[in-house]
Amino acid sequence: MKTACVRITRFGPPEVLEAGEIEIAAPGAGEVLVRHTGIGVNFVDVYHRVGQLHGDGPVPPFIPGVQANGVVEQVGPGVDGLSVGDRVTHANVGIGSYMASRVLPADRLIRVPDVLDDDVVAASYLRGLTCHYLLKRLYVVRPGDTVLVHAAAGGVGQLMVQWAKRLGAVVIGTVGTDAKAEFVRGLGCDHPIVYSRQDFVAETMQITGGEGVPVVYDSVGRDTFMGSLDCLRPMGIAINYGTASGQVEPFPLQRLHSKSLSVCRPTLRTWIAKRSDLETASREFFELLADRTLRIDIAAKLPLREAARAHALLEGRTLSGAVLLEP
Repeated sequence: MKTACVRITRFGPPEVLEAGEIEIAAPGAGEVLVRHTGIGVNFVDVYHRVGQLHGDGPVPPFIPGVQANGVVEQVGPGVDGLSVGDRVTHANVGIGSYMASRVLPADRLIRVPDVLDDDVVAASYLRGLTCHYLLKRLYVVRPGDTVLVHAAAGGVGQLMVQWAKRLGAVVIGTVGTDAKAEFVRGLGCDHPIVYSRQDFVAETMQITGGEGVPVVYDSVGRDTFMGSLDCLRPMGIAINYGTASGQVEPFPLQRLHSKSLSVCRPTLRTWIAKRSDLETASREFFELLADRTLRIDIAAKLPLREAARAHALLEGRTLSGAVLLEP
C-alpha cells in the first residue's frame, strides 16, 4: 500500500522537506502497521535535516521524524499484547515518523492510557522520556538540589522545569526574552535568567551564594557550554543533551581538573534500549501527565505536507509550545 510521507533528499533549510508518497509492506513477524494520528516535531529533526550530527545522523534521502502516536491497523505474526484499534505511541525507533502510516516493531510501541489526550502525548512523549533519564537516572535530582536548565522555555526545557520542581529542586532557567521569563516562572522556575541581557554565570553564582550548582542541563551547546562548566560546584556534572547553537568546540580535558567536574553527551536511545526501561519511563511520565503535574502547551498543529513550515516555526524560537503534524 502507499502512504503519504515527507522526504529529505538533501541537507538544507526547511524547504528541502518534500511531500510525497511511499510504498509500505504488510507487517511481518513481530511487527504492526500503525496509522499515525499525530507526529511530534522535535529539534533532533532539524539536526537531521541540516546534517548537524556529523556522522551520527542519517544521510539523504530519508524520511525524518522520531516520534508519533497512532492506532494499530494490522498485526503481524507472533505479536502479543497489541490488537487492532489500540492507541499507541513510539519514540526513537529510528527515523521515519513523517509518514501517514508506518510498520513498526511491536516491542518498541507503548499503549497510550485512555485518560490521556492523543495530541498531548504526541506533542510530548519523546521529551518526556528525555526528561526522565536526565532527572531520574543520569543525575538523580533530590529535594533541595539547585539545578540549571538552559532553554527553559523550549520543548524539553518546559518539562524539565516542571518535573524538577516536582522532585523538590530549586530551578534556575535561562531564556531569551522577558516574556519567556514570565512564562517559565509560571511553570515553577524559581530564578529565570534572560541571557540576552544577563550573564547567566554571574547570576547563577549569585543565586547559589558562590557555590555553583551540582548539575547543568545544557541543550544549547556551543554558545553556552563553557559557561555551563563555570556554573558547576566541585564534583558537578554538565550534561550536553542538545546542540541548538552548534556542536561544543573541543576543549582541554584539564579544564575539568580543578573542580573534579564531569561532562556527559548522552542520547536517549541508550537509556530506553531495554524494554523494561522504556516501560518504566513511559509509565512514570504518563502518571505525571494524568495528574497534571506536567502542563503541555501545543503552539501549532499543521498538516503533514506543511512540515517545512513546522520546522521554520520551531527554528524561529518564538513559540512557547510544541509543534505537531497531522497526517
